[in-house]
Amino acid sequence: MDYLPFEQPIADLEAEIHDLESQQDESAEAVELLRQKKSELARITDEIYSQLTPWQTVLVARHKNRPHTIDYLSLVFDEFVELHGDKFFGDDRAMRTGFAKLDDRKVLVIGHQKGRNYKERTENFFGCAHPEGYRKAMSKMRLAAKYGLPVICLIDTPGAYPGIGAEERGQAQVIAENMYEMSRLKTPIVCVVIGEGGSGGALGIGVGDRVAMMQHSYYSVISPEGCAGILWKSAEFAEKAAEALKFTSKNLKRLGIVDEVIPEPRGGAHRDHHMTASRLKQFLGKSLKNLCDMPTDELLNQRYEKFRQIGVFMEESNREASSVAE
Repeated sequence: MDYLPFEQPIADLEAEIHDLESQQDESAEAVELLRQKKSELARITDEIYSQLTPWQTVLVARHKNRPHTIDYLSLVFDEFVELHGDKFFGDDRAMRTGFAKLDDRKVLVIGHQKGRNYKERTENFFGCAHPEGYRKAMSKMRLAAKYGLPVICLIDTPGAYPGIGAEERGQAQVIAENMYEMSRLKTPIVCVVIGEGGSGGALGIGVGDRVAMMQHSYYSVISPEGCAGILWKSAEFAEKAAEALKFTSKNLKRLGIVDEVIPEPRGGAHRDHHMTASRLKQFLGKSLKNLCDMPTDELLNQRYEKFRQIGVFMEESNREASSVAE
């Protein structure tokens, strides 16, 4: 197990438990001691993960053992058939698309893929998609709408690829077009931030009828390092930027940016892929059941109103004036 810096108390307790279990002492005292240690481990883990700072949340969202899109494809869905290419330039491996089944419902799945080892990560551009990735995603979404299939988007990217080639091929324009097209796509769309949800790279597949986050993910207009680089000219202030951005699931649910927070297993999704996948599957099934029964006009109107309300607020003085006038 790879432990994060703040997880040292967890690491120490798990090492003690491992030593006790390896001794194979079945005496009443040893069994009771082991029980106490496991109980303490559960308490400490809950305590630490209930008080994560925004920067610690970023570290959990980036944990190398955290389940990625390709893991959920095998744990949540059946019969996944991958679709390749954007019919313009090439096939972006940072963006995976394909048909699948969620229980007995046929769906289109789209998701960022980072990769586990260095070779996979370089092939997938560390989850940073190029314009062809977003064109591929939209092309497959249109196909799903044509056949009346709901769309599921799994978001996990620090941001869209920032290279010169990507800019030359219209990175910003493609992301903007995706957001516009998704806003009026005549089929249900469910989006879930499963790890990192950074900037336009996340928004390019982030417009949906239901938008959710895994508990220890983050969703932001910019990565904390990028924000620190702009405001303080140094990535050393990333922790300070993370605090200011208010991008954790708790904050975004309170602000109405996301509809639901999907709870993760004790100690984070990286500790139990199967339980995490089970909770994600439950959310997706419930959401699609509600959305697929909705008339198309009502679906599109609700989607429009949902995003139209984001960022709307009333200052206290105006609110008081409105109450007096009423």
